[in-house]
Order: sequence, then C-alpha cells, then structure tokens
Amino acid sequence: MNSIEKAIGYTFRDRRLLDQALTHSSYAHDRNTESYERLEFLGDSILGWVTADWLYRNTGNMPEGKMTRLRAEHVSEHALYPVAVRLGIGPHLKLSKGEELSGGRSRISILADTIESIIAAIYLDGGIDAARKFIFDNVLDITELNGDEAYNDYKSELQELVQKDADGSVEYNLVSQSGPDHDKRFVFSVSVNGSVMGTGEGRSKKEAEQSAAEEALKTLKA
Repeated sequence: MNSIEKAIGYTFRDRRLLDQALTHSSYAHDRNTESYERLEFLGDSILGWVTADWLYRNTGNMPEGKMTRLRAEHVSEHALYPVAVRLGIGPHLKLSKGEELSGGRSRISILADTIESIIAAIYLDGGIDAARKFIFDNVLDITELNGDEAYNDYKSELQELVQKDADGSVEYNLVSQSGPDHDKRFVFSVSVNGSVMGTGEGRSKKEAEQSAAEEALKTLKA
C-alpha cells in the first residue's frame, strides 16, 4: 500500500477504502467482497462536480455549451486512462485470474474506472479538499480548462492509433521536473509498445504528455 499511496500523493487513514478502490468486480465476485463499482459511481460525480465548479468560477462568461464540452473532454475514459498509467495503477489492481489473463491490468476502461474509484476513496477518507487536490494534481490541467485556445488532444489520437493493434500499448514516463512551485517545468517521454517514440516539455504534466504524444504521432506517421 505504501507504494500506491506515494504514487497518488495521499496517505489513507482507512486503507480498506483504498483496497476496495483497487478491487475489480471479477475478483470481488470470486471472494464475496465489495468491488470498486460503487466508489466509481461516486468518484465520477465528484470529478464532474469539481471540474464544473472550477469552470463556473474561473472562466468568466464562457458559454454553457463550451463548459460542457471542456468538462466532458477532461473526465472522459481516454483522459483518465493515461493518468492511471502514469501513476502505475495497473500492477496494484485486484483481478480474477481470467480477467488478468485477458489483459485487464492494461484495459482502458478498467484503469479509467479505477481513477474515479480512487477519487471517491480519498473523498470518503479525507473530505472534498483532499479529493480536489488529487484531481488537480493528477487529472485536470488548469491551462487546458481555460479553453482559450483550440485544444488538440494528441494523447487520445495516439491512443486510438496504437489501439488499432490489439496488443498495442502506450506509456508516459516523467523524465524530469524543475523550477519553483509557481513555474514548474516537466519533461515526459512516451513509449509505444515499449519503445520511446517522443519526448515533450510543458508547464504541467498533461501539457508535457501532450507534447510528447504529438512528437510520437509525427514519428509514427513519417
């Protein structure tokens, strides 16, 4: 549990919540215990609310339609999956043998759902401020939420390209970070099927990942 708590940046008072957040229904069914599904339901609502609340308070007169689109982009399965990969959630999941053999540890839907269940577990253990901190540290990017410029989702485009191959995989890794808290710079690499295909720098983790994904797409399409 120590390694996963370090990865997500939160220490639980009640680790049973974290254990449940990592328990897939296939494992829970075999052992007559509770899966992450109820937590996922709650976490989805919390993530949506935190995102909507920030948009309403910080984007001036942005139209409702644009706020809805931005919220949907940032709480989608394809937005949450890279977060789970970056945090190394897969190895900590509790899956049945059948689910594991079928590739459950790297399945987009399972990893995305787990991020939502972790959000709910943090909320139940530490309150909304703790959940909000996890969300803004790991899931949402304020520069993207502002929506001032056209947003190219290179990460989703890369994921869709690689997923055409059933065994294809994409993994983002932090190379370095520097600068004071108010002016951080991050460098990320992206590997496709185990080979580094691009690197990128940005003011946030997500911005650096997008830059790395853009470079990888150029390489793959060359």
